[in-house]
Amino acid sequence: MTFTEKLNDILSARKSLLCVGLDAVMEKIPAPLRQSPEPLFQFNKAIIDATLPYAAAFKINTAFYEAWGLEGWRALEKTFAYLPAEVIKIADAKRGDIGNTSLSYSRALFTGLGADAVTVNPLMGTDSTAPFLQDPQRGVFFLCLTSNPGSQDFQHFSDGQVRLYEKIAVKVGEWNRHGNCGLVVGATHPAELQGLRSLAPDLPFLIPGIGAQGGDLENSVRFGLTAQGGGALFNSSRAILYASSGDDFAAAAAAEAKATRDALNRAKVS
Repeated sequence: MTFTEKLNDILSARKSLLCVGLDAVMEKIPAPLRQSPEPLFQFNKAIIDATLPYAAAFKINTAFYEAWGLEGWRALEKTFAYLPAEVIKIADAKRGDIGNTSLSYSRALFTGLGADAVTVNPLMGTDSTAPFLQDPQRGVFFLCLTSNPGSQDFQHFSDGQVRLYEKIAVKVGEWNRHGNCGLVVGATHPAELQGLRSLAPDLPFLIPGIGAQGGDLENSVRFGLTAQGGGALFNSSRAILYASSGDDFAAAAAAEAKATRDALNRAKVS
């Protein structure tokens, strides 16, 4: 089974398009947890337990853990190990370098952490991305049109015929020989999302920006799904993780995850 097949099976089985982003910021973790021996992991564990009924995937941004050295990496390992097999586990690492370096990155993320998928910067080209694509069961979401305001600086560059993000989408389609390529496309670009889905009708999309970044949820669902009604994960991080800073943080996260899942499903059928 390819990564894309696994993703679509999970979307169908869990009846959810939601990806919960575990971007744990130490300073925002409730004070009692910050005093525990493993604050990052204990926070993640509570969030996972609370939001699991509503999620199809979890995306862990490795930077928030790498910043804490060995303690942070141990929290990463324990978080990936704690996530159950019935959800997609994404290492949001945005790697990409020359071949040998990318091979080591892929080993660290796929073998070391046990990620089902990773995020990769495609700008160094085919030789830098190929090491991530060797296993059809491991997915790679390539940065294409990101949700941040600075995406306008380079990703919209045009040679008069196509924009850079369109070129990336076409090239990633060519790399998709093993059925394990996808694109990162922000919900803050709903109009462009429609065009990208036309260029890449079958590639999975990882769509951030529907939460705190204020992306267009309804149109992102409308334009982001494949013709079969799948092929997309919609990530929300801060809006779920920090729905409350009090003792009820896990219950508040669960309520926000449920509301987001339900909103995505309503948009899917509207």
